[in-house]
Amino acid sequence: MSRQPYTAARYRQLVADVTPSSRMLRGYVRAFWVGGAICTLGQFISLWAEKLNLGEITNPMFTTSVLIFLGTTLTGLGVYDRIGKYAGAGSAIPVTGFANSVAAPAIEFQREGAVTGVGARLFTLAGPVLAYGIASSVLVGVIYWIVRGWLL
Repeated sequence: MSRQPYTAARYRQLVADVTPSSRMLRGYVRAFWVGGAICTLGQFISLWAEKLNLGEITNPMFTTSVLIFLGTTLTGLGVYDRIGKYAGAGSAIPVTGFANSVAAPAIEFQREGAVTGVGARLFTLAGPVLAYGIASSVLVGVIYWIVRGWLL
């Protein structure tokens, strides 16, 4: 039995047959409304903090802390993973997504122990983000300091 050689047209047809259909618009809408809902929740928490008279400096820290707490709690309960599957980047971009990226590996590897499980895996996803974020902020700060020195 001889096999036909693959032609460009036959290959394109094979790819078209096995490639799942893209639902980009649906993904965009889901990401937009879920991310917007998380940010709206953050705004309500911020307004609530203003009513508590926490102050101009403490209010943003309180809001961020509450959102991180909620994201970590929902990750521990297994709810945030379902939100992430539904909304994609809409759940990953806000600070709750960062809390999820720190908590999920720790929860997953807790049975391996405090040091080799939780401690070793805690920053698997968030570690590179923190490292590059801190390094780039230092670089921008140094550039700002140099430019400011020249302008003054």
